[in-house]
Amino acid sequence: MSDPRAEARNWGELSTQQKKSGLAAWLGWFFDGLDLHLYTLVAAVFVAELLRTGEADPAVARYGSIIQAAFLLGWAFGGAFFGLIGDRLGRSRTLVLTILTYALFTGLSFFAQNWWQLMIFRFLAALGIGGEWAVGASLLAETWPRRWRPWIAAVLQCAVNFGILAAIAAVTWLQLWPGYEPRWVFLIGVLPAFVTLWIRKEVPETAEWQAEQGRQATPPLSDLFAPGLRRTTVIASTLCAIALTGHWCFMFWQQAFIRAHPDVVAASAAVKAAVTAKALFCVIAASVVGNFASGWAAQRFGYRHALAAFFAAYFVLMTVTFAFPWSLGQTYGLYAAIGFCQGVFGLFTMALPPLFPTLQRTTGAGFSYNIGRVFAAAGTVFFGIFAKPSDFGAVLLAAALLFAPAAVLALRLPVAEDEPTPG
Repeated sequence: MSDPRAEARNWGELSTQQKKSGLAAWLGWFFDGLDLHLYTLVAAVFVAELLRTGEADPAVARYGSIIQAAFLLGWAFGGAFFGLIGDRLGRSRTLVLTILTYALFTGLSFFAQNWWQLMIFRFLAALGIGGEWAVGASLLAETWPRRWRPWIAAVLQCAVNFGILAAIAAVTWLQLWPGYEPRWVFLIGVLPAFVTLWIRKEVPETAEWQAEQGRQATPPLSDLFAPGLRRTTVIASTLCAIALTGHWCFMFWQQAFIRAHPDVVAASAAVKAAVTAKALFCVIAASVVGNFASGWAAQRFGYRHALAAFFAAYFVLMTVTFAFPWSLGQTYGLYAAIGFCQGVFGLFTMALPPLFPTLQRTTGAGFSYNIGRVFAAAGTVFFGIFAKPSDFGAVLLAAALLFAPAAVLALRLPVAEDEPTPG
């Protein structure tokens, strides 16, 4: 029987199942981005409120980084946990569980009364966000044409970007309300729960996953390190660990850096909030363009070379941005350039799942990609403890160094048998 993924060459030839699977994954990733950055947009002010102190208190950076680290750990564990469930229960049903998980616990963050309660809610919400990545990626890898994969990766990554932009817009809108409190933003995170009603009804399990059921037992997690897969798992996991540590150090600490900029440091809280939102907007808007640029590079040169080139550019731009003093306007521009390089992370969506067998696909992709969250969590806490509030540039400059070995390691990734042919 022919493979339906190889047949459709344009939108009109795609099946209804393919379109519904694509929309389900896109919505899951959109709300990933929304729930993901609601906290980072209000981290400083909300943690200060929970600690009953001012934003300039070093404890705010310390506990804020611990909360973010717990989130990244939850992301890692969620990728592995829901990856196992996705290989056993199915892609569609597991997608519903992941979305419900992060919607519920993001909403419950509204009720946090101290920093450790917020940390627990963020950890539990992250379980669903990490799991959604692995399940959504496998869902599309098993339903969409192979030749579309680089562009699907770009579109999915854009969903995260649009979710982050939606978070920025929502927080900006809420700040205009009389009596606004930072905790209000977490109630927005409940919205994804309603999407699961449609997914459960309209999105079937993939034919590839169903065909493998009953043929053999689902392999245990330890089989990822069996002789046939060990090299793939180690290289993919190490690459993701290095790259994601550098990336998340930037995404978390770039806001503290720009709030401490000489043109902003003495400004009011409202001005700082506006500057922070604008800076993140520059990063994410440029990232949307970078998603499609990385997709084009993967289609033209292959995943390995595209990953290596973008990580090398990430290293150079991070170094230039934080090694020298720049005006506020120039910093916005450099942030946008770094954001463009972030399009590289969309490539993992389609590059990793095909490296693993069907019944190890969400497990392998989820483990390899999300294990990087463990290292990113450690890096975030490390910098939160040792960083000086007036010298976040040194923290970010150190993080930049991680992208150089990431560029080299990307070239060592295996090539999947069904990877689109470069050219």
